This record gives sequence, C-alpha cells and structure tokens, in this order.
Amino acid sequence: MTATLLSDSASPDAARERDRWAASADAWDRWADPMADLADKLNRPLLDAAGLAEGERLLDLASGAGEPALSAARRVGPDGLVVGSDLVPGMMAGAVRRARDVDGAAPAFTAADMTALPFADAAFDRVTCRFGIMFVPAVEAALREVRRVLRPGGRAAFMVWGPRAGNGLFAEIGDVVAAHLGEDGSLDPLFRFAEPGLLADAMRAAGFGETAETDLTPVRKAPAGQPFWRAALDMSFGHRLGGLDAARRGALEADIARRFDAQAVDGIVPVPSHARIVVGW
Repeated sequence: MTATLLSDSASPDAARERDRWAASADAWDRWADPMADLADKLNRPLLDAAGLAEGERLLDLASGAGEPALSAARRVGPDGLVVGSDLVPGMMAGAVRRARDVDGAAPAFTAADMTALPFADAAFDRVTCRFGIMFVPAVEAALREVRRVLRPGGRAAFMVWGPRAGNGLFAEIGDVVAAHLGEDGSLDPLFRFAEPGLLADAMRAAGFGETAETDLTPVRKAPAGQPFWRAALDMSFGHRLGGLDAARRGALEADIARRFDAQAVDGIVPVPSHARIVVGW
C-alpha cells in the first residue's frame, strides 16, 4: 500500500495539525502501554457500534499508537484484516511496536491522509476512527473518502468528544495550561463535534444514507494525590511543553495537582467524561 501524506500545497490548518501531532508522537508512544486498559474501555463500544465481526476487513483512521486497531485485530481473527492509518508516520511508532506482541494476525499500519485514502473502492467492511475526525480541516472530503472505501452495506463508526464542560480532565488541564502559557486554542478542535447531530449531519451530506449516535458519560474515579492527569497533559499539550524548563513545568504540574486534589471526596477525585459515537451506513 502506498502512503498518501499531506503535500506541500496542503492548507495551513492541515499543516498545523500535522506539526502538532508530530510534536506529540513520543508522548503517545510512551503512554500507550500504561493507558491500554483505559483505552480498551473506549475501544469496545466503538467496535460494537461498528458491528465488527470475525473475518471482516476494517480500516482504522487516526490510529495513533494503535487504538482501536489492535483491539479490532483480536475481533476479526486470522481470517480478517485490520489496517491502521495515521497522517503522521511518527504517531504510529507505538502501534508498530505493540503489534509485534499481538497473538495471531496483527494489524498492518500505513501513513495516509483521510482526505485522499490510498485504498480501492469498496475495500473494507467497516471503518472506525477514535477521536480523529475532529482534527481534519476538510471533513466532508474525508467522509466522502470513508464512504468510497466502504463496501455497499458497510458501516463507519466515529468516536468524538462531547462538550468541554463534560470532560473534566481536559477542562481542568486546559485552564491551567492557558493560565501559565496563554490560550492558543489547542483544545478547540477536540470539541468540534460536541453538539449533538453535527457529525451526523456532515455524514449525511457526504452521502451516508442513515446515521445514529450514542452518548457515553462515564465518571472515572481517580486517586487523589496521584498524577493520573499526566498522560492527558503530555498527549494533548506535548507540542506546547517541549520548550519549558524544569521550574516552569513543575509549577504548571503543581497547579494541576492542586486543582484535582481540591475536588477529592474521601480520597477519590471524580473525573467525568463525555464521548459520542456516531455511526453511518
């Protein structure tokens, strides 16, 4: 398979997103294994919504460090196929590393631009994308490409974030980072499809005949006094933290810790999250 990357003529917005994720790639690789169990709790409902079954062919977009492509490979078994893709090759370093430990058929990983997928028409039974479609500037072009590579009757399932106010981890960390480094809108793309129906409308405009959506609102119970928030800090703001000296980084992290510790009840910090699964046929 030939990888298709952003060309030199790509839009400034697209180029900025590519640079952002390239700067965060090491953090995603570093946290991939410690976060695997938490990731799987999100992977399972997404793969269920996609209707992924044994023996099917799945394309996973914006796979990053391998989620949910690695979980999907276990579902489809030796007679199926999972292809994971990401715009930034460096983001998949963790995925390639982790795939070596998969029992049975491992996913294949390739760099690809969602708006110009290097796959044949009707090549896949299912397409998934976990927290990736929000970052694509030309979202309608990407959705049309997803529809093109799906077989007739195939299904695409996207997971996106709900409102920022319902995602305590991002809300608290984002406020502290903005207070220390200034607000640069880093989190804005995460909540691009926070409003119900927005992504479903875009999918229908791109040619999907039917859509459905489901909200997930779990509350994680995190131990007070523990840096459970550090993975989210590194992965979401790695592109802003690289130039900080130890003193500034330490002060920023201390403020984050104080915020969450102040919310603790009997030694437990409740951390609400709000995600949405949007499916198109």
